[in-house]
Amino acid sequence: MPPRLLVTGAAGFIGARFVESLPRRGKGLPISVDRRAAFTERAEHAGIDFGEVVDMDDLFAWLDGQRPELGGIVHLGACTDTTELDEDLLRRVNLEYSQRLWRIACERRVPFVYASSAATYGDGSEGYTDDEARMDRLRPLNPYGASKLRFDQWVLAEEAAGRTPPAWSGFKFFNVYGFGERHKGAMASVVLKAYDQIRASGTVRLFKSHRPDVAHGEQKRDFVYVDDVVDVLHFALDRPLRRGIFNLGSGTARTFLDLVRCVFRELGAEERVEFVDTPEAIRARYQYFTEADMRRLREAGYTRPFRSLEDGVQDYVARLRAFEAAGAGARGR
Repeated sequence: MPPRLLVTGAAGFIGARFVESLPRRGKGLPISVDRRAAFTERAEHAGIDFGEVVDMDDLFAWLDGQRPELGGIVHLGACTDTTELDEDLLRRVNLEYSQRLWRIACERRVPFVYASSAATYGDGSEGYTDDEARMDRLRPLNPYGASKLRFDQWVLAEEAAGRTPPAWSGFKFFNVYGFGERHKGAMASVVLKAYDQIRASGTVRLFKSHRPDVAHGEQKRDFVYVDDVVDVLHFALDRPLRRGIFNLGSGTARTFLDLVRCVFRELGAEERVEFVDTPEAIRARYQYFTEADMRRLREAGYTRPFRSLEDGVQDYVARLRAFEAAGAGARGR
């Protein structure tokens, strides 16, 4: 059997889109790692061949017993809930699990690609430049971001000690949106929330601004389409990227009003937006601006343009509608 990619978080949002892309790129079927139930409980996974499925809690014993030949490790699995306050859980899932996978990549001498997060930047006071020399100055706003930063820092310490895979790269994902994220619930993108709200009531609810210099709805994020994220992950493996932690966003900040207007337009609905108070529990930590500095990834050789927000939302809404139509058709047979 030829070497296979090991993909963690394979039943998650980005992971499923990545696995879905593998046959189209001639890379065969992977070893897919996640909670076993997650592979069957999400309707969006219909038609995806996940290859060999391994429960995340069984992975390390399975690897020791089976000794599969690996072509690389794409580590996308994590606790991604930015409101999670259980630091012990985040340490075990986001730090220690990642460290064990890194060591396996070192032992097996295979490339290692992993998901970091723009949450490591905190309030943005240190900017959004992926300068590894400035990483110790970052102050994440929540335990999730802190767990991702700790792994980034640990990786750089391992590199300094000479303990690295033959190629490795980490990516600070900004606001990723696209098909297959419904299971994320409150953590799903505003695109999906706007889509659901418009169809349910015709009105989208957005947080008010609580800063005098920012108008309601003018808070900005770097929204990046999931297909672009998948393309960068392939680039990192195919080149392969020798080493480094890189930003992964579109490189262009857009407002939440821009985003919901795209959704209204794709649904052919009149624009109706209601502004609500940002909850007190998150108000002090709420980010008003994020924008990925993409120069280092461009300098590393990634030249493809990122989709505009308009094009990404158009594609996403079309896929949501097609998925729902196919489901309705199946129920009618």
